[in-house]
Amino acid sequence: MSSHFVSRLAVTLRRAASLMLALAISLAVAACGVPDSPAQDQASPEPWNWSEEFVRSAVDQVRAGRDLNPDSWPGGTRVAVLLSYDVDNETVQGLRTGDISIGPLSQGQYGSRVALPRVVNLMNERDVPSTFFFPAWSLKLAPEQADLIQASGMHEIAVHGWIHELNTALDGETEERLLRDAVDAIEEITGTRPVGYRAPSWNHSPNTLRIVRDIGFLYESSLMADDRPYELVQDGEATGMVELPVEWILDDAPLFNPRGNSYMNPRDVMQVWIDEFDKAWEEGTMFLLTMHPHVIGHRSRIIALEGLIEHMKSRDGVWFGTHEEAALWVRQQAGMD
Repeated sequence: MSSHFVSRLAVTLRRAASLMLALAISLAVAACGVPDSPAQDQASPEPWNWSEEFVRSAVDQVRAGRDLNPDSWPGGTRVAVLLSYDVDNETVQGLRTGDISIGPLSQGQYGSRVALPRVVNLMNERDVPSTFFFPAWSLKLAPEQADLIQASGMHEIAVHGWIHELNTALDGETEERLLRDAVDAIEEITGTRPVGYRAPSWNHSPNTLRIVRDIGFLYESSLMADDRPYELVQDGEATGMVELPVEWILDDAPLFNPRGNSYMNPRDVMQVWIDEFDKAWEEGTMFLLTMHPHVIGHRSRIIALEGLIEHMKSRDGVWFGTHEEAALWVRQQAGMD
């Protein structure tokens, strides 16, 4: 049997296994009674045959409403810089999927053991308030992370799910239970009830926004309808919920994966982020960057972050704040409180 044939056979088997897994997940989700999305309610499987009413109802589930970018930021500054860190650690190295393997879990522990201290020390040295989004289990496994972050008194700890679960695959009851448990667990460890939410996979299920509103979060940070803060609209109704939008260009994980097809040199990524910041400064809006300690916290990559901060600090009219501070400011300026 040729090595080429064996290789092709292995690929075919892997694809078949993936399809079987996807089917099993779909059946399990259906058995759990996940509320149907508009796409599941539509009789026709061909999108080109969908009715106008159906397309509009699908799109209007969660939509961007009014622009909440203020005329100026605190202190009369022209641009807001919000640095955020999704402290995923072991949750994305097997725990979220149940694929437990010692090697990947060690990569997750690097996040709390080495990378987070390196990141927090840099933020403290450069006087840059930041927001740290935790899946609850990341903090439960290494609760000392909370003390490290809170010691300076200038950073925020927010919620990023329970175990970095795929919230879009959950029924509404389970999704709500996990998020409420996550809020309670983080409050118990930190002593402060979190006010911000970021979906574990940067996506909303049909239930997510309702759950986030019912829990009473101040802001949400998972969606991508703008570069500026905006108000979320649900089924055509303004919600009063501030969205601090994210973007894959402004995320370290896809660009710094050395085993992926989109890997970039850290210094090249730094230039992309500098260009994004410069345009935000020119427009007088917001620069929100999402990073992961276990990604950005490696030595060659932290140099790129240092260079970015140095560049931003060299410009006039720059305000550095947490997501909570930014949300409070835009709400106040928009007359929402």
